Amino acid sequence: MSGAPVIPIPEQVGSYRLLQILGQGGMGVVYEAEETGPVRRRVALKVIRAGHNSREVVARFEAERQALALMNHAGIAKVLHAGTTESGEPFFAMELVRGLPITQYCDIHRLPLAQRIELFIAVCRAVQHAHQKGVIHRDLKPSNVLVSEQDGVPQPKIIDFGIAKAVGQQLTENTLLTLGGQAIGTAAYMSPEQADSAGIDIDTRSDIYSLGVMLYELLVGQLPLDPGEFGLHLFLARIASGETNPPTPSARLSTVRERAAVAHSRRTDVGHLRRELRGDLDWIVMKAMDPDRSRRYETANGLANDLHRHQHNEPILARPPSTRYRFGRFVRRHRLGVAAAGIVSAAVIGGAILAAVGFVRATRAER
Repeated sequence: MSGAPVIPIPEQVGSYRLLQILGQGGMGVVYEAEETGPVRRRVALKVIRAGHNSREVVARFEAERQALALMNHAGIAKVLHAGTTESGEPFFAMELVRGLPITQYCDIHRLPLAQRIELFIAVCRAVQHAHQKGVIHRDLKPSNVLVSEQDGVPQPKIIDFGIAKAVGQQLTENTLLTLGGQAIGTAAYMSPEQADSAGIDIDTRSDIYSLGVMLYELLVGQLPLDPGEFGLHLFLARIASGETNPPTPSARLSTVRERAAVAHSRRTDVGHLRRELRGDLDWIVMKAMDPDRSRRYETANGLANDLHRHQHNEPILARPPSTRYRFGRFVRRHRLGVAAAGIVSAAVIGGAILAAVGFVRATRAER
């Protein structure tokens, strides 16, 4: 039997001693390494794979390196150092994130919906920072959002800006080309405009769509649409056409075979989980995933803010406004006050009724 080719691990790259391979892709290899200089620390070292340093690969590598260097946010892995190997391949050292993909972390720790949403809001804030720096990630998915714990508090970090796109600036001096007719990214999380041909005409709202798919998966444990059910080419064609019509999260839950297990991993039962999803969360997810980008949230902060409103029982913007809905949100937001006001009102009305009855009786007795 022949397995995958074994990549030999060099002993040293610059001032870094390589320890093990953390991951590898078509462009580069990521190693866990230890810095041997005055500052000793563990880092993630990304190096272009030997023999793969074509002009396009080098351009993408340099673009990722520059994109990460532009950003300074707790939710994005930081670049610590950059250089070239003795044979001329570029590399960069970045913060070593020891974490799990966000979906795995939430399921292993059985986080309820409220905690999952808080974690996801932090991811949205990090994406907003990248967008403000003029960088579109283009490959947001659970495996590129790792969650680790810092002082017992979960901290998500976005990694892998390997196919990031700059807005209004140039990340590298080398020309960065995308092969005509070839969509880049991960199909299940790809926006319609990214799936359409080479995905040239995309903006930050493409990342909003990917965030919507990720939120859908965090809530229901399933993708809105699975490429495996259609085949990759047919799936991309359907996504690009915008004719997908995925079910809402609450409707999708009804078709999941393991829905009891899904509810258990969210510390609830199926009926309660469906009620939690139906309404605000359905509206928010479907707005983020709208095939027409003009109807999506304009920014990642817009998505985060609507989730924050939902968490605090405030009216969300994704849902058509109505007096009944707003009153219902008000009641949920001020349950104690509304209950107290109800008791006082009942007491006042009851007192008024008793006074009226007493007055009538007194009048009759006088007559």
